[in-house]
Amino acid sequence: MYAAAAWAPAAEKIGVRKLLDSVQRGFAQKLCKSYRTVSLHSALTLAGILPLDLRIQEAAALYETKRGSPLPELGDRETESRVGFAETPHPALHMDIRFERLEDQSLVDRHNVQEVRIFTDGSKIEGKVGAALSVWKGESEIRNQKFSLSAYCTVYQAELLAICKATGGILKGREKSYGLYSDSMAALETVVNHSSLHPLAVESRENLRKALIQGKDVSLFWIKAHAGLLGNERADDLAKEAALASRKKPDYDRCPVSFAKRTIRYRSIMEWSDRYKNGETAATTKLFFPDAVDAYRLVKKLKPTGLLTQILTGHVPVPPLSPPTTPSPATLRSQSLGAGAVCVPPRSRCAPLKASHLTYNNKLLLTKLYFVHLK
Repeated sequence: MYAAAAWAPAAEKIGVRKLLDSVQRGFAQKLCKSYRTVSLHSALTLAGILPLDLRIQEAAALYETKRGSPLPELGDRETESRVGFAETPHPALHMDIRFERLEDQSLVDRHNVQEVRIFTDGSKIEGKVGAALSVWKGESEIRNQKFSLSAYCTVYQAELLAICKATGGILKGREKSYGLYSDSMAALETVVNHSSLHPLAVESRENLRKALIQGKDVSLFWIKAHAGLLGNERADDLAKEAALASRKKPDYDRCPVSFAKRTIRYRSIMEWSDRYKNGETAATTKLFFPDAVDAYRLVKKLKPTGLLTQILTGHVPVPPLSPPTTPSPATLRSQSLGAGAVCVPPRSRCAPLKASHLTYNNKLLLTKLYFVHLK
């Protein structure tokens, strides 16, 4: 949907929608393996795709959301947007940031040479999100911090927030060497990648650059989660406490793009469901899928086949008219013997029952039983 935000309003016109429908109907029929006579609504439902005009509106809405335009469904929530390229440090000021992978306890002990070690973690439990950091000096914890996030935030955001807060704390510390430990590979890769414009990652890199100017040595490490490392287990417990026990305003409440995508997709599905219900076509398909929302979820579990699509659409091949047959010798012989005679027909082989031998009503019954079993 290239540059959909520029021409999305045109997709709302009835004439443009009809043109898009005519384009989409062909490949929707191929996706669900149906006949060319199947309606657009049936083909789209069985293929598990949305109408093109709704997909165009989705792409345009997501683009505007990323640029900071509010969505009606999100209320006053601010969407997490990327930092502008002009707002990032000049490439000449980029520092080489790397992290090391500590696969086992022996590697952890070998790199345990910093004055201060900071363990970070994020957690999502019972629909709530929290982050925490635990600061260690020697073999004891000297302090910790807990942060709460809004319920729609992700664990990825929580991990990045913990790293960002840890780097901010390093700037205030007096020690000269720090080790920052995280069990999130994705968060660390985002921080060390200068092309990533995530706001938390950009702030973390800026904090690390300032720490280097202050003459502080900061090392980043990835460790395995739940591997028995005391500092990591402590940070995990603190993150869960922050998620469950916090009653204050969230420390971070920016709406992730993934949540905005789900909100926009739900709006599109509801619009498609209204069209599907009020449409005059797809009568047979509506017997099996009265609601397009449930159909969108169930169709993903099915593997489309020609026979299944014939049953769900009611469009079946018409058998050719058979030519008139000549009476068999046994029939002629029985007619010539008279009413009182008993005619024994010759033995014949019985063909095995196939799916094509089932009547249409039997097919409907079997398919309904199949969907009841799925539910």
